[in-house]
Amino acid sequence: MSAIGVAVIGAFGRMGRTVCEAVDAAEDLELVARVGEEDDVEALASTGARVGVDFTVPAVTEANVHALLDAGLHAVVGTTGWTEESLGRVREHLEQVNAHRSEPLGVVVAPNFALSAVLAMHFAAQAARYFTSAEVIEMHHPDKVDAPSGTALATARHIAAARQEAGLGPVPDATETQVDGARGAVVDGVHVHAVRLRGLVAHEEILLGNPGEQLTIRTDSFQRDSFMPGVLLAVRQVLGRPGLTIGLEHLLDL
Repeated sequence: MSAIGVAVIGAFGRMGRTVCEAVDAAEDLELVARVGEEDDVEALASTGARVGVDFTVPAVTEANVHALLDAGLHAVVGTTGWTEESLGRVREHLEQVNAHRSEPLGVVVAPNFALSAVLAMHFAAQAARYFTSAEVIEMHHPDKVDAPSGTALATARHIAAARQEAGLGPVPDATETQVDGARGAVVDGVHVHAVRLRGLVAHEEILLGNPGEQLTIRTDSFQRDSFMPGVLLAVRQVLGRPGLTIGLEHLLDL
């Protein structure tokens, strides 16, 4: 079987360089294009690439995905900052493109490619129905442009959905006065706190509390190599997943 041709968009950034190295090292993948911010994404149609991997910035990632679809490529996206509206536009574009293709295209958008982070989100959603309180703390390097992280947002939303399904009420909080932002952001009723500190890479703590007990679920990525098994998994599986897939957990046997 021939290797899967892969193009990396944002190839000269920190994550992009790591993705290029990982693709180069994989026997069943072939790095056919490195795309910088001045390069034309739609030109990838002539490179032999079947999958485009986007690790850029929130301001351009949606446009890149649309350009990849127009070029006939599947897309794997690690850039965060997506909204329901932007995801809806990608769904609509996929429906339009796939209506005229014998091989339907797929897009995988993952808030986090670290397997430990994906499992932490999954475990938190399972546990949330049994605890009165839940809060999320995410910690990243200060060069990260969005806060809270996409992983923390997804974690909070999964926790909130599990709590609602279990019939739990609001998380208890008697705060009446506070310095603005002291209690963090509130995502579907779950408080999320963002720390930006030099020396960190990507870390998250999910705190779940009951009277007399606490469960802490923590994930730490100490270097960017930790994201590569998840990225390569998505590259291999997106070919067989038409339409939009949000979250790496859907590619795992959980």
